[in-house]
Amino acid sequence: MAYGIKLHCWGEWACFTRPEMKVERVSYDVMTPSAARGVVEAIYWKPEIRWHIDRITVLNPIRFTSIRRNEVKDKIGAGTVTKAMKDGAGNLAFYVDEGDNRQQRATLMLRDVGYIIEAHIEILSGPDNIAKHLDQFNRRARKGSCYTRPYLGCRELAANFALLEAESAIPHVHASFAGERDLGYMLHDIDFAGEMQARFFRATMRDGVIDVPKFTEALA
Repeated sequence: MAYGIKLHCWGEWACFTRPEMKVERVSYDVMTPSAARGVVEAIYWKPEIRWHIDRITVLNPIRFTSIRRNEVKDKIGAGTVTKAMKDGAGNLAFYVDEGDNRQQRATLMLRDVGYIIEAHIEILSGPDNIAKHLDQFNRRARKGSCYTRPYLGCRELAANFALLEAESAIPHVHASFAGERDLGYMLHDIDFAGEMQARFFRATMRDGVIDVPKFTEALA
């Protein structure tokens, strides 16, 4: 893989929500390519590049846990915020206890997760200086720097990360992942440059490794 990176990311909790679940959040068994891209972009992103996820390696056993928490049903509308910005003042308060804004939702999430993300850079515009972008990413990842804190599916589920450069530093895949496992259809990513359409692919895990197809090969 030319101009590629390997990044180890892990965390205590993760939730890669299945889009077909409308009310309660239910996580996929493993990290999705779109979530992996989000982790990488949180460390280094520029408008002239695009990150492509090539491979996701699952390190820890897949374990689910269920939680229930209070959430809010509504949010402050964008029109209200825009009007307040123009007027210089406005009522932007949101009272959770009024009406039926507070509601309980269940979440089926993952615990104690660990992944290796392999990705490469594509230049969208400007000079063909992939090596420069790759060097900047590596320097930031080595220091633990990030523009925003990477997360594992939901923003409150923070992700730790470390750059993998030496083969000896690569963590081992759990023995339970030996063989092939069909994970069903999984969200690949959203077509942000087109009609904001979700694309899916048939995910197969072989010895803990999921090879991610090109975005153009995914099913709309």
